Amino acid sequence: MLDTVGEWLAPWLSGITTLAAIRKVDLFEALRSRLNWSQQQQLDQLAPLRTKVPSGSNVSIDYTDCDQPVLAVKLQELFGLQRSPAIAGGRVALTVHLLSPARRPLQVTRDLASFWINTYPEVKKELKGRYPKHPWPDDPLVAVAQRGLKKRPK
Repeated sequence: MLDTVGEWLAPWLSGITTLAAIRKVDLFEALRSRLNWSQQQQLDQLAPLRTKVPSGSNVSIDYTDCDQPVLAVKLQELFGLQRSPAIAGGRVALTVHLLSPARRPLQVTRDLASFWINTYPEVKKELKGRYPKHPWPDDPLVAVAQRGLKKRPK
């Protein structure tokens, strides 16, 4: 890529005259434009930019560390999910950063099943009092995932 940088990056630098403008260049799109349509579709399938979680949210995947892509999501949005989400046709488990309702890191895992069984009960004990308006089910594997607060009784 370095040998041909002038070839693939030059069109994206046209008209840029400041360092601030260079920082706004979308290198992902510059590189993606080198792929044909079929390759772009394959890239989107194997390494998506976002993934849908049980709550219905489409959450961004962070590829900063390409060896361990990260999905940072609130714990309540994953209720009912038995295994860690994966990419690359299911071959690469995402590193899941489980967040509190305040979006603070609670736990990092690549084994969601183990988290639900071994760690969740302690996390629940610790945070249920701090976040009483959020759901903390006894069995997170059968609970319904949700984005926000507990549903109010009608």
